[in-house]
Amino acid sequence: MEDVLDRKRALCLLQIIETGSVRGAADVLELDPSVVSRAVAKLEQDTGLTLLERRGRGVVATDAGRLLALFARRQQDLNDTFLAEVNNLKNAQRGHVELSFGEGFVDLVLEPVLQGFLRKHPDVTCSIQVAGTDETVRLLLEDLAHIGFVFQPPDDARLHSHYSRLSPIRAHVHKDHPLARRRRALTLSDLAQHQGAFLSGSFGVRKHVQAAELDEHITLKPMLVTNSFKVLWEYAAMGLGYILTARSVPLKEPQLRQLVSLPMANPILNNSRIHILTRAGRHLSPVADGLLRHLVKAFPAA
Repeated sequence: MEDVLDRKRALCLLQIIETGSVRGAADVLELDPSVVSRAVAKLEQDTGLTLLERRGRGVVATDAGRLLALFARRQQDLNDTFLAEVNNLKNAQRGHVELSFGEGFVDLVLEPVLQGFLRKHPDVTCSIQVAGTDETVRLLLEDLAHIGFVFQPPDDARLHSHYSRLSPIRAHVHKDHPLARRRRALTLSDLAQHQGAFLSGSFGVRKHVQAAELDEHITLKPMLVTNSFKVLWEYAAMGLGYILTARSVPLKEPQLRQLVSLPMANPILNNSRIHILTRAGRHLSPVADGLLRHLVKAFPAA
C-alpha cells in the first residue's frame, strides 16, 4: 500500500471526502480542480479500486475510499507526530488537539479543566465536537478526535480508558413534583406512573437506562426524547416530569436550582462510569499527550 499511496494524492482524496466535492477540495488545497480529479483518478488506477461515487452535485466515498482515507489519515498522523516530537522535544508548546464529548461534559471540562491548560499554552489550538457516546467513539476510532469524554462507553478493545469514575444515574424532578416527596431510592416502576423525558438512543445514559429496564422487566414511555442536555434539564425545571441522567457538576442556572436529585435503586444505574478515552495504540502528538495528562490529573479521583 505504501508503494501506491502517494501522500499528495491521498491528501486530495481526504479533502474531497471532508468537503464533499472536488471543487471544495481544490479550494482548500489551492489547486485547480482538474489537478485534484487527476490525483484521485491516479489513486484509483494504482489501487484498482473505486474510491468515490457521485451523489447529487457532490461525491461521497465508497467503502474502499473510506478505508484508504483512514489509512492515509493514520499515516499522516504518524508523520505529524514524528515532526511534532522533533520540533517539541523539550516541551510541547504548539500544536492542535481534537476533543469530543457530550453536552453533559461541557461544564465538567471547559472552565474547570481546559481553561487552565489553554491559558498556559497560548499557541495550542483545539477543536471540540459535541457528540453523544456513539458518535464520540466513532470519531476516536476513525482518528477524527484525539481524546474523548464518554459516559459508559462500549467494551471495545480498540479503545483505551485513561480515567474512569463512578457517575450514578439519578432521577431529577422539580421540588414540587410528587416524586420529590419519596424517602427511598426509586424503582423504574415508581417512574412509570409519571411523565418523563429521555436522551436519545445514541447516548450512553439512554443505553444504560435501557439495560435497567430489561433488568426490572419494565418499559418506560417518555413524553419527550431529545439529544440536548439543555432541553432535558429545562423539561424537568418546568415541572413537566422526571429526567434520568448523571450529574457531575452543580447546576448554575437559577431555574435549575429548583430541582431535586433522587437516588435510583437499580444497581445498573448506580454503577455507571464516565471515561476519558483515546484509540488504543494511537501515537498522540506531544501537545495532545500533554493535554491528556493534564485532564487525567485535573479530574477528581476515581
